[in-house]
Amino acid sequence: MDVNAAVAAAAAIAGLLTGAIAVLAFRFSEREQRRPTRSSLHTDPVLPPGVDTVLSVLRSSAVVLDEADGVVKASSAAYALGLVRGGKLAVEPMLQMARDTRRDGEIRQVELDLPRRGTGRGEALAVSARVAPLGSRLVLLLVEDLTEARRIEAVRRDFVANVSHELKTPVGALSLLSEAVMDASDDPEAVERFAGRMQGEAIRLTNLVQELIDLSRVQNDDPLEDAEPVPVYELVAEAVDRCRHAAGTKQITMASNVWAPGGLEEIEGREGLAGSDQEGGGQLPSAADLRVWGNRGQLAAALGNLVENAVNYSPARTRVGIAARRVAQSGGALIEIAVTDQGIGISDKEKERVFERFYRVDPARSRATGGTGLGLAIVKHVAASHGGEVTVWSAEGQGSTFTLRLPEAAAAPTRDRTSPSSRRDEPEDLEDEAGGSTPSSPRTSDPSAYETLPSPEVLP
Repeated sequence: MDVNAAVAAAAAIAGLLTGAIAVLAFRFSEREQRRPTRSSLHTDPVLPPGVDTVLSVLRSSAVVLDEADGVVKASSAAYALGLVRGGKLAVEPMLQMARDTRRDGEIRQVELDLPRRGTGRGEALAVSARVAPLGSRLVLLLVEDLTEARRIEAVRRDFVANVSHELKTPVGALSLLSEAVMDASDDPEAVERFAGRMQGEAIRLTNLVQELIDLSRVQNDDPLEDAEPVPVYELVAEAVDRCRHAAGTKQITMASNVWAPGGLEEIEGREGLAGSDQEGGGQLPSAADLRVWGNRGQLAAALGNLVENAVNYSPARTRVGIAARRVAQSGGALIEIAVTDQGIGISDKEKERVFERFYRVDPARSRATGGTGLGLAIVKHVAASHGGEVTVWSAEGQGSTFTLRLPEAAAAPTRDRTSPSSRRDEPEDLEDEAGGSTPSSPRTSDPSAYETLPSPEVLP
């Protein structure tokens, strides 16, 4: 009996010990689970309630720092700007601001120029950094990228300066010429000469103001509100009519593969787009099916600017060509309208700047022709607002080709002006008519592929 009692007592003691150990282990496990870990100190729960939600909707880059300058939370924009690297704030001036704010609790703000992430080449990033205390232990850093705002401000300043200069020149000339007229009141010949120069300066001033208005309208208006299918041949006709006098004065031949849908007979009756019979009596192809979608006035102004530039920058007795074709693309067909000249050409370093406002390749020639330097800027804005683009090919001494690409308008029913037999004789593709060359490749284009437009009568 004594042995059995001893065994039972030992078993009871062993059971009590096992239970005690189990209880202690359970308690220890609970305490370990409740103890904050190193990673949990840098997660969202340490932020004051609602701060995480507020930071997620801010446009600025946000970084929250703890007492040890560790990053508790950072937005994706902060990483994109290169502010946070390896869990630390990588910009020393901002880190020093955070330490000062943590010490005295004052809000600080500064603007900095940061090198771009990577090689550090190119334009620096302009940022505005603002540091404020967040609770008793944390510091909040908000960084806003000002690079684009500064660029826009620089463009605005340049624009205002250029406009002031361009307006000052003709206004000053008018003032001086008016004084000259007053001083030469007894000399009719001098008065007439000065009056003619005053009229030229007044025309230049009027053109500048009108192009400023056109540029403002193009930038602010939505051209697709009044959009309609516009036949390409009508745009070409307006552009040629606009440059008739200037081309005739310089005896410049204007040629095109774009004409009215009425056939050769009707074209000859249209002043400015008359075509000449080809040898052998072949039918001229029609471009009636080429239509672009957009604002007729803006498109006509854009193409007119391109043709006018081609005439102004071409030597006398040369050729200006206007070609159009349809280019099929996956996102929808485009209409390419190319204007080619045999002028002075554009150097490679100037090609990127020709579409800037008030930029002139040849300022002396521009003053002689009354150019304002806004024509190509208007073309660029018109093309962009219509979902297209304008590009340039040029070689110094060989000429230039400006290509305007615009979305094609859906085919619309038109009046049947031609007989079925004449339509069957028309080529289906402009490339076949032009010998496979494209209007945007002036090196290989065949001038004979264009219909020669009669040069306007040369004025005495």
